[in-house]
Amino acid sequence: MGVSLKAYFLVAYFVFGMSSVMFVKDVEAAGECGKTPIRSAAVSLSPCLGAAGNAKAKVPPACCSKVGALLKASPRCLCAILLSPLAKQAGIIPGIAIGIPKRCNIKNRQSGKKCGSYTVP
Repeated sequence: MGVSLKAYFLVAYFVFGMSSVMFVKDVEAAGECGKTPIRSAAVSLSPCLGAAGNAKAKVPPACCSKVGALLKASPRCLCAILLSPLAKQAGIIPGIAIGIPKRCNIKNRQSGKKCGSYTVP
């Protein structure tokens, strides 16, 4: 078919994991993502999952629009999501994921491969 079984299970695991944590009440305090819980913000980036683990994968337009909106609203939120343990569990590779704004040709993004104080080697 073209979709590997490993990729299918990775996506299924990510969707299940994200949906199951939605039932856990997050702290109401404002963080990197404002009043939006980081888990909810991460779920909004689910169209980016394939591109966040494969530098050669085409970034879907839905991913680019979500990333663009997130960067406009709260640039630190994107870094918080990409560097979170939740992202690691989903198989997101920070060095690849940090490059998504550039791959989407989003203006007003951090230059290079930086996410806060984290720089991709």
